[in-house]
Amino acid sequence: MISGYGTIVIAILVLYMGKLLNKRIEFLRKYNIPEPVTGGILASLISAVIYFVFDFELQYTLDARDGLLIAFFTTIGLSAKFETLKKGGASLLILMVVAVGYLFLQNIVGIASVSVSGLSNAVGVLGGSVSLSGGHGTVIAWAPKFMEQHGISNALEIGLACSTFGLVLGGIAGGPVAAQLIKRYNLKPVVKEERTVGEGHEEIMTVSYDNMMMAILAISFSMGLGILIGEGLEQVNASLPPFVCALFGGIIYTNVAPIIGSKVDEKLNYRVDNPSTALISDVSLGLFLAMSLMSLQLWTLIDLAMPILFLLVAQLIVIVLYVVFVVFRVMGKDYDAAVIAGGYLGLGLGATPTAIANMTAITKRFGGSAKAFLIVPLVGAFFIDISNALVIQFFLDLLQ
Repeated sequence: MISGYGTIVIAILVLYMGKLLNKRIEFLRKYNIPEPVTGGILASLISAVIYFVFDFELQYTLDARDGLLIAFFTTIGLSAKFETLKKGGASLLILMVVAVGYLFLQNIVGIASVSVSGLSNAVGVLGGSVSLSGGHGTVIAWAPKFMEQHGISNALEIGLACSTFGLVLGGIAGGPVAAQLIKRYNLKPVVKEERTVGEGHEEIMTVSYDNMMMAILAISFSMGLGILIGEGLEQVNASLPPFVCALFGGIIYTNVAPIIGSKVDEKLNYRVDNPSTALISDVSLGLFLAMSLMSLQLWTLIDLAMPILFLLVAQLIVIVLYVVFVVFRVMGKDYDAAVIAGGYLGLGLGATPTAIANMTAITKRFGGSAKAFLIVPLVGAFFIDISNALVIQFFLDLLQ
């Protein structure tokens, strides 16, 4: 058993290994495979070779991982400012409804796919919105529930395999689908816009002592609020995973603290949308993913290779149809709608970075879409996580 300190050191080395591979391999850069995923999967492959050749299983101490998970989801909540959400207008609301509707459809497709293979329906949910719309972080957060409540001992491996391949499929399919829509309907951007990926231009902020301390305060306070929310839910015989409660705590803090703080001291900056919060978020997510992926027991997936492949193909076909016939049409059937469709395909199969990578590739070729770069990241950054947590819990309760 490798100690907690040793696990963290190895996780950092895995991150740098992923960074090096992404830098040197064009395929990994082209399809925006995250560095922790690259390094973590390679590390897990090395562990599998050691297991098969030497009959020795590497085991890591993963106690720190839970704290990193909660810290990451707290920072997502801290990004959910109400004034930012107003800028998205009706289009943001429409995409939110469409995205939530697809979470249900994605789980139904997953359940239908695994029923053909004779697997538990819970595996379908795991290969549905948990791993695809949710991504690696959501898989790792929910896997214990699938293990404890539904007896899926290799839930983590199944979910992470689906997440990884979904990420690749989302990156490969998003651009071509959007390009086909643009060409078929001869769509053009209304105004030739410079590409903006949600960057603020009002001021240039750097990591400093003050904003780092404010970020630490905000995250710690939000985690405390999350604990209170969790305890409150227990009092009414309800429950949500701790990371979801922390996410809600972050939403409350980021919208209430600046109002109260400005009345206490007008000179003190209570903003948490600063590089320090982003840095803590990136470090937490990177280490969290690296620790989880490098500890994968890939040998437990050998018997499930074909069912997982069938599930992923079914999910790819359904989301392409959904994007073309639902997302594109309800968003207006214009150029912005095509870019949003390409981004959403990456979001629904992979993650927000995949969505942004898809949209960047599209706008680089056909022209800018400020609308797409505003609302897709907003939906992907926190609406999906909040809604998905509730949808997952709904399906798990339904399957019990």
